[in-house]
Amino acid sequence: MTEQRKIRVAVVFGGRSSEHEISCATAGSVLSVIDTDRYEIVPIGITRGGNWVLTSGDSERLAIRDGRLPSIGEEAGAALALPFDSAAELMVVEPDQVPRRLGEVDVVLPLLHGPYGEDGTIQGLFEMMGARYAGAGVFASAASMDKIFMKAMLAGNGIRTGAYVPVTDREWQRERKRVLDDIAELGGTLFVKPARAGSSVGISKVADAADTDAVIAAIEAAREHDPKVIVEAAIVGREIECGVLESLDGGLPDVSVPAEIHVADGFDFYDFEAKYLSTSSLGIPADLPEQVTADIRALAARTFEVMGCEGLARVDFFYGDDGEIYVNEVNTLPGFTPSSAFPRMWEASGVDYPALVDRLIQTALNRRQGLR
Repeated sequence: MTEQRKIRVAVVFGGRSSEHEISCATAGSVLSVIDTDRYEIVPIGITRGGNWVLTSGDSERLAIRDGRLPSIGEEAGAALALPFDSAAELMVVEPDQVPRRLGEVDVVLPLLHGPYGEDGTIQGLFEMMGARYAGAGVFASAASMDKIFMKAMLAGNGIRTGAYVPVTDREWQRERKRVLDDIAELGGTLFVKPARAGSSVGISKVADAADTDAVIAAIEAAREHDPKVIVEAAIVGREIECGVLESLDGGLPDVSVPAEIHVADGFDFYDFEAKYLSTSSLGIPADLPEQVTADIRALAARTFEVMGCEGLARVDFFYGDDGEIYVNEVNTLPGFTPSSAFPRMWEASGVDYPALVDRLIQTALNRRQGLR
């Protein structure tokens, strides 16, 4: 009798974005808890140059150590070619060797953050391959990643977001004065962000919207990461996050208890260093009035549905001093190390880290192949 093979899971991480190292750290954590008695793991790293390489999947090598962030280099393994004539199959190409088939992959677990991984691009590749994959589909990934389109979709469905001005590359080159005038009308403190980046990369805080030189400098800093920029009016209030998971039975999504971000002393806001290299902390569950907690959780589920998310998402809010709840961002592939907000919120909600990883794989396996 032939023994049934294990479910083959390709864990894809690294990538070309500025969040390469955080993706590697996420992969190290996930690889350390996947049930290898049940799953056969194929660890695939994407280098900063865009090459796909087979790597050892050594979780220790992918950990953050003494402030050093992990990465995938060109020397990490054999380059991978992805043929489209055979659905969900990978080929290994090694120097001076005949290409060999790696075999069919049952499901892909993409642990990529930022552009080329969280924005619908790689999701489209998986769909062309006929591969099942965890997380949101092409459009939901792209729309959620683009903060301007996300806010437009949410506002169109009656979900409150903060005031903002979009700054496209064309507008910045041709209509700079008009753009700066629009930004000045926001008034007060501003946050200037790349429209399609995460992990607080490229974000600047501007104390006064009327300070044109500071605004221009902040926009140029954001444009180093993305030619499309969003300028947001600061919301005075508390930063709250909620984790959302696709239902296993096709029902309404499940929502975690909310968490509150407490930024470490010495940081003006929750930037990259404050997130990953400081003593910033999370209050879990957030100390909120019972009704506010219920409203935030309901709004997290509704946002997940409105954006067309699948698998998982983290929805970030401001609970304003004015008593209103604002959606700040939707993250379709949130940080996923054990110390990240998403797993910690779910642990506090009764789903531990290994079970969370397994659930993502199972919901992806249950999904149809091809166009969603």
